[in-house]
Amino acid sequence: MTQRILFVCLGNICRSPAAEGVFRAQAPHHTADSAGTAGWHIGNPPYGPMQSSASARDVELGGLRARQFVAEDFDQFDLIIGMDADNIANIEALRPDGNDTPVRLLTEFAPQAGADHVPDPYYTRDFDGVLDLIEIAVAGLVDHLDGSSSTFN
Repeated sequence: MTQRILFVCLGNICRSPAAEGVFRAQAPHHTADSAGTAGWHIGNPPYGPMQSSASARDVELGGLRARQFVAEDFDQFDLIIGMDADNIANIEALRPDGNDTPVRLLTEFAPQAGADHVPDPYYTRDFDGVLDLIEIAVAGLVDHLDGSSSTFN
């Protein structure tokens, strides 16, 4: 069954578009989008250094444009994935009453990585390290989606 997945970070120019691109490459049979909890970069492409690091892995991000997460996203997606606890809190603050769309941390799908969040490479400058973590976590997410259980709660 095709799942609609939304990846969310702060500005939607590094982590969430990278996760969207990696997910699309690993799971073309599912649908993905990305958004940011802040609106600073609306309409902008992913950050250049992230595009370069992703491109070196044959993950194309150039066609993506930043958008802001909105409450209506809860109705448009089967699963919403945040990159860190602040993202999750900001997502949950917009949850409509009665909505039960699952919201999870991406790193939950990569327990072997020993990370509790995806660091923001805009600040850390470790674009390759973040992509390594995203690739591992997205592989775990795809295994979960394509496995016998596709429930998220």
